[in-house]
Amino acid sequence: MGEATATMTTDERIEKLGERIDALTMNVELLAADAQVLLKTAQQDGENIRALARIAEIHERRISAIEGGPGVS
Repeated sequence: MGEATATMTTDERIEKLGERIDALTMNVELLAADAQVLLKTAQQDGENIRALARIAEIHERRISAIEGGPGVS
């Protein structure tokens, strides 16, 4: 332990630990909020990708129908 810690009273040490706990709690809360935003973003990305896949499938069917239609070589 450093010289400053050695001269701290028990009450000062407890107060300092309380401040650290408060800071850690705030960081965890911020991380949890960030994780929720990332989760929502990932879910939206998944929905968008599925929508694009459906559009691509529809276009593929249309192209196949045109290419395979009568009079088209």
